Amino acid sequence: MVKLPYLPDVSALPGALRPSQGDAWLERWRSCLESTADAALLDAIAELDKSPAGPQLLQSVFANSPFLSQCLTSDISLLSDVLNHGPQWVLRKVLEDLKSKASRSADQAELMRRLRGLRRRAAFAIAYADIAGFWDVAAVTQALSDFADTAVDAALSGLLRQAAARGELAIDDSAEMPSETCGVTILGMGKLGAGELNYSSDIDLIVLFDPEQVDYRHSRGVQQGMVRLTRDLLRVLDERTAEGHVFRTDLRLRPDPSAMPLAISVNAALTYYESLGQNWERAAMIKARPIAGDRALGARFLEELKPFVWRKHLDFWAIEDIHSIKRQINAHKGGSVIAVNGHNIKLGRGGIREIEFFAQTQQLIWGGRDPDLRAPKTKDALAALAAKGHVEPAVAASLGEAYDFLRRLEHRLQMVEDQQTHVIPQENEAVDGLAVFLGYAEPAAFRDALLTRLRTVEDHYAHLFEESPSLSGPGNLVFTGGDPDPETLATLAGLGFESPERAWKVVSGWHHGRYRAVRSTRSRQLLTELVPNVLELLGKTREADQALVKFDSFLAGLPAGVQIFSLLCSNPRLLELLAEIMGSAPVLAERLSRNPSLLEAVLSQDFFDPLPESAVLERELQTALAEAQDLQDCLDLTRRWANDRRFQVGVHILRHKGTVDDSGRALSDIAAATLRALYQPVIDDLARNHGYLDGSGLAVVALGKMGGREMTVSSDLDLILLYELPQEERQSDGAKPLDPPRYYARLAQRLINAVTAQTGEGTLYEIDMRLRPSGNAGPIATSLSGFRRYYAEQAWTWEHMALTRARVIAGPADLAARIDETLRHILSRPRDGEALLADVAAMRRRLHKEHPAKSIWSVKYAAGGLIDLEFLAQYLQLRSAADNPDVLATATQAAFSRLADAGVLDQDQALRLVEATRFLRQVQEALRLTVGPAFDADSLSPALQASLAATVGLQDFAELRETLVTTLAWVHGVFVDTIDAAAPADSGEADQVALP
Repeated sequence: MVKLPYLPDVSALPGALRPSQGDAWLERWRSCLESTADAALLDAIAELDKSPAGPQLLQSVFANSPFLSQCLTSDISLLSDVLNHGPQWVLRKVLEDLKSKASRSADQAELMRRLRGLRRRAAFAIAYADIAGFWDVAAVTQALSDFADTAVDAALSGLLRQAAARGELAIDDSAEMPSETCGVTILGMGKLGAGELNYSSDIDLIVLFDPEQVDYRHSRGVQQGMVRLTRDLLRVLDERTAEGHVFRTDLRLRPDPSAMPLAISVNAALTYYESLGQNWERAAMIKARPIAGDRALGARFLEELKPFVWRKHLDFWAIEDIHSIKRQINAHKGGSVIAVNGHNIKLGRGGIREIEFFAQTQQLIWGGRDPDLRAPKTKDALAALAAKGHVEPAVAASLGEAYDFLRRLEHRLQMVEDQQTHVIPQENEAVDGLAVFLGYAEPAAFRDALLTRLRTVEDHYAHLFEESPSLSGPGNLVFTGGDPDPETLATLAGLGFESPERAWKVVSGWHHGRYRAVRSTRSRQLLTELVPNVLELLGKTREADQALVKFDSFLAGLPAGVQIFSLLCSNPRLLELLAEIMGSAPVLAERLSRNPSLLEAVLSQDFFDPLPESAVLERELQTALAEAQDLQDCLDLTRRWANDRRFQVGVHILRHKGTVDDSGRALSDIAAATLRALYQPVIDDLARNHGYLDGSGLAVVALGKMGGREMTVSSDLDLILLYELPQEERQSDGAKPLDPPRYYARLAQRLINAVTAQTGEGTLYEIDMRLRPSGNAGPIATSLSGFRRYYAEQAWTWEHMALTRARVIAGPADLAARIDETLRHILSRPRDGEALLADVAAMRRRLHKEHPAKSIWSVKYAAGGLIDLEFLAQYLQLRSAADNPDVLATATQAAFSRLADAGVLDQDQALRLVEATRFLRQVQEALRLTVGPAFDADSLSPALQASLAATVGLQDFAELRETLVTTLAWVHGVFVDTIDAAAPADSGEADQVALP
């Protein structure tokens, strides 16, 4: 057996600057040894004295730390236990004794004595593991936190038992720790909550209770009873006796400490945070953790508090607010200059607090949207921020290394006298002694190492918090007073505003608090900083005056201003994009006015990357829905996700980040992902009353632009909902069973409502069900057998044409396969070519009559427009599919390509049809994004005409117009040759039916 297995090598131990300083303590300790009769202990000490590392260990302890020396002389077997069994074993025994012995103390005096004795053993064991190099900083801080958790819990359990013995309350005394179900929870805050407690730290606690759970029986009442219990807890932990103390305890992080009692009911605390909670309290709650008492109650409280801490919208105002706290700390505590002697390594420049704030503020900003960033430990938070691209990996690594260095230094400082100090000594000799205690052979090397870390932290912190972009104005901009300042009008004219007086009135109205968003002093202060950049950027747009009007509408719709103005102040590139949207994309501007939080999505690193494949989008949405508690949460989270992604596609279109095919696919995939995400939650919600129905399922079939994956930014959803009847007669298995037709009708209606309902996050899509069998007169959900029968016996030609774009979006895989087979069968059946031709031609003539194109810019209905192209593709597919089913494709462009492959179309002609479809879709998309559908672009101002041409990717408006005229004429010629001229006049089905 290895003698003294936990004695480190001599090279791992620090020395002492003045070894003789430990002589008195060493002599006292040996004197205590002389009085012991423990042979095993004496053998261990004899082995220690013979070992090369023994004298060095004793010197490291007795010459450097009076506190650790006191621990050894007060508990003579302590060193032997650590050397023989290891610090982990000693700590484990301490935790066991806290639970089994301290928590069963008969009175407060006994409880205090036991707690202090066990604290002494834990403190030495942890210090030994640190000094000997057995544990790294993370292990040391976690061990300190584990002891604190158990000590507080043992103290609470002991006090509960004593109160129960007095008849004041009832507890479950059969449990090892009756605190577990007592209705009182203790939250650890700060470093304790994060599991990062420092060596001689105080502990920040919040004591909460649920009056419904606490079985309190004294006449003073539960509130006063819990306050008394808390006072007793503070005394047991905090009071300094001849044996020392357990922890200095601080309750000032509780809600409104100047007015609130020491113990607070859970409901009172929630009410405070929801109505009056401050940003610094949000930052503090990042690290909050139930550490003692009824941990389940604490966990429920923190779960309910999540919306307060982790806001769904980015919160850049938190940076300035929390940074103001940091400035106050610097002002009141000192440490505005980096030094060694006398420097505060926690609160001073480059210190621990700056690393913590660096991580916490960015967690507040990004953590509401990304749960992966909510790590309470500082280094874990830095690593997560780096992994998600919010912090450079090298920055996170250097801050993490500095954090470990400073925390290790902090521990050595505090080990000396067990004082809660973070200040390097003023005297050079004391600094040199600290350096040697840390293991540095040369004190100068320690000074260099410390300064390097402090300056590294300061540089990164300053870059994040103290360097803000200049918002200085381009000239004189004064918006106070009753009349415009002449120099301000001149500046506005120079910026590009054709009506400077009108622009002055608009901006002046902001400063006078005309809208809700600018009624607070702080919001107006922020807007004042933004105005010069806003005006300069809007002035660069093609229609500065109109862009300003749109921006004014944007402000008018904001419910509050501080959040969004802080966001824009912190992100100049976001302000640039906002100005571009206001000047070039009124549709996006309108969406922003309704939902300003959409801007936050732009800050994601991958915002301008191509949208991922549909499977990735679905996984992303499912991850977002993981926190949903009910269907309402699903509706809101789905809308938030879809709005972010749709806005992203709109900005991509504006910035020419992809083709119209890319945007059509992306928008269609977003819509499909939302339908699939809502499918199961809607079923589960229906099942609460009506149960489930085995043997089939409901399938969602998309047609139109969604079916063809050709959606635009303003497309609605054309849907058919199909189900298959179970083979056996049955009803759903819920409390209120339904037969299949009624069950699926209700399920279909709920799914439609889930998509179309207006919630606090807006709507998802409008849904058009007119393409279902029998149109608006038909049932909302149709059985698959009824669907087959309808298309075999009753469906009109235009319904068969619409079915060429059908694809299953959601539903059971086996049902989807049967529907796909049914669709292929319907579309591939033999047809009367002449009757089909007559019907298609008659429908086109009727559409031309009912929806005449106002100009060539009505690219959907214009002769040679998108309707002609879609009719052409659908007609040729229906006519050819019986002989060659491979011509079937839901997308118009793909259909032309397949028709060419099958020999139905000439390859060159098919290629031109594909390009014509793509070009007309691009014009339609640009018009809907910028000026709205069916707008006559010839009436636009030259500036907006140029913007439209740029959006389509052409040099100027003249080229755009010429290309459009040429394309429409050629497509119309193909349509006439193929359909119109070949069909007999005044024939076909169109006049007999109301088209959708």
